[in-house]
Amino acid sequence: MVVMIEDETRTGKAPHIAVIGGGITGLSAAWQVQQSGDVRYTLLEQSGRWGGKIQTETLDLADVGRFVIEHGPDSVATTKPYAHQLADALGLETVGSNLEQRRIYLYDRERLTPLPDGMMLIIPTRFAPFALSPLISIPGKMRMALEPFIPAKDDGQDESLDTFVRRRLGREAVDKLAEPLLSGIFNTDPEQQSVLATFPRFRTMEEKYGSLTQAILQAKAKKRGKAGKVNPFATFPAGMESLVDTVVGELTGDLRLNTGVDAVCRDCDGSYRLFLEDGSTLYADGVIFATPAAVTSRLLWLLAPKAVEIINAIPYTTTGTVTLAYPVDALSRPLDGHGVVIPRKAERRINAITWSSSKFAGRAPAGYALMRVFFGGSRSPQTAQLDDAAVLDVVRDELHTIMGVTAEPLFTRTSRWPQAIPQYVVGHGDKMDALDKLLPDGVQLAGSAYRGASVPDCIRSGRTAADKALAAVGQVVKA
Repeated sequence: MVVMIEDETRTGKAPHIAVIGGGITGLSAAWQVQQSGDVRYTLLEQSGRWGGKIQTETLDLADVGRFVIEHGPDSVATTKPYAHQLADALGLETVGSNLEQRRIYLYDRERLTPLPDGMMLIIPTRFAPFALSPLISIPGKMRMALEPFIPAKDDGQDESLDTFVRRRLGREAVDKLAEPLLSGIFNTDPEQQSVLATFPRFRTMEEKYGSLTQAILQAKAKKRGKAGKVNPFATFPAGMESLVDTVVGELTGDLRLNTGVDAVCRDCDGSYRLFLEDGSTLYADGVIFATPAAVTSRLLWLLAPKAVEIINAIPYTTTGTVTLAYPVDALSRPLDGHGVVIPRKAERRINAITWSSSKFAGRAPAGYALMRVFFGGSRSPQTAQLDDAAVLDVVRDELHTIMGVTAEPLFTRTSRWPQAIPQYVVGHGDKMDALDKLLPDGVQLAGSAYRGASVPDCIRSGRTAADKALAAVGQVVKA
């Protein structure tokens, strides 16, 4: 069987772009291609659902109410505008996190200690709360106070997050702040994590202002007098999958679920031929690979074998979450914040706890609490190797130790993401620059493996790949 689009493409009609992968990256790419108005596209997804790791479950319990459970990401960072830009274009409402309970606790010396008020990133901007906090020792505070006097690194070379923070703020700032707060986002080892690939703004701040402290103070001065607080997180009233559903509802191209790709090759005329798992063939003028790195490397080897070597060298880790619900009165302490981060040196079997019902409104009925426990990655890989029953036992034991939770949960949900989190090690950016140069004309790579792993990063990646693919086929997005 040969699909009709083969004939249309090869007879010189409107250009055609194939997008492989129906997660938020591929959906964003397809949406961006559609904006050109003059290019046809086909979106191929191997599984039976759109959205990839974005997956929301709504659970209605009789006599209790509705719970909104996120199996993947629960929000988007507002410091990166790309998700908000897409939501605005779609007319989709967002809701911010609870600013009245934005406190974050750190599990330190077998107790929960709140991060001092006024912390921006890992820099204190208010003297009194930081000075009075028991979180950092007096010698550690003195070392952090020297940060404005540390010479700036301006050679443009990459370094690990551990090296960067230790150089500017000291060892204790790494252990108590950077490792649980920043490396925890990427589930990586701070001694391996590339600062340029994960937190490039740190180096920009250092180079421009000479110190992180001075950069933060300058930013505060510019915002002084402006009304309202900046909300760091946002989501959607019905959950993150609302974004997926809304994008899919707007797409008018050829959308195919349960459609895998066996191989991709290039024909003599420069077009691309996709061999689909159902035995059919699809021709395209350009191809966007919005698939996980392992899938991309398998499909790309006929086109760019040297590029495959770079992709295969990107390390990945396995992560998972357990969501648990409780009556509020069954908990021994109030959930008066967004959750708990756990330093590696605490040697716990979980990584962090999000108090979902406190972080966002509408996640649990009144009188009930919803929390989410993270495990796996480079910080607790042993937990990810257990079966679901054993993981639940570990999680409940850790909740008892860390928060004093002894009650039976109302329900639980366990989610696993095998080899799903890319690790941006030192030098990652240079490798991605080299990767771009190895791709044939008309081929674009997009997704979390390359230049940002968050949902906004993936949206930006998909739309950027689409713009480049459109340029390659001689089209642009119409204003």
